[in-house]
Amino acid sequence: MKIAVLGTGAAGTTIASKLIELGHQVMIGSRSNTNEKAIEFVNKFEKNASNGTFEEAANFGEIVFNCIKGEFAIEALQSAGKGIENKIIIDISIPVNTHKEAPLSLIPELCNTNSLGEEIQKKFPNTKVVKTLNTMWSTLMTSPSTLKNGDHTNFICGNDEEAKNKVKSLLLEIGWKEETILDLGDIVGSRGTEAIILLWLRIWGATIGTFSIKVVN
Repeated sequence: MKIAVLGTGAAGTTIASKLIELGHQVMIGSRSNTNEKAIEFVNKFEKNASNGTFEEAANFGEIVFNCIKGEFAIEALQSAGKGIENKIIIDISIPVNTHKEAPLSLIPELCNTNSLGEEIQKKFPNTKVVKTLNTMWSTLMTSPSTLKNGDHTNFICGNDEEAKNKVKSLLLEIGWKEETILDLGDIVGSRGTEAIILLWLRIWGATIGTFSIKVVN
């Protein structure tokens, strides 16, 4: 499959690496096709890896991963143009307010009664937004078995059932177990999964080592 990964940070490069390892063709997108981090990433692979602008990557991919920092995600997707139309956007971004002094908070207009996942769906109604992989370390996104043999929870939500099923299939291919993927319903579920970052960072500050969240019932 041809897959676009927008963003050259830890999450984007980790996801892109795993997809390439699985045999997918991946184009990593950034603001410029001369982005040094993107070129350095692509040069690590003999095949199936390329880089381009957000628009070039979006046009290339059958599925688009949004791994852009939350405060810049809408702008980046807008610059992708028509390349994202009628495509699944797997949104792992979190709308963290980086302009405010501690304690950490979410961008006010993208929390409580809204979320980044919802805002992307509203801004780009011809896409199918699926929120997932945004409640854990970037390493666990693509290697869930490294913690408790994968026995922890990955949340997923989105308005389109067919799109969610395709994303679930990709998650299983990456290494997630079906019983650990918890479907929260429509994209409004993003309000909850994005807000987990506030708890997640407190846990991170209080523990040592890799951790994740598990729903027990």
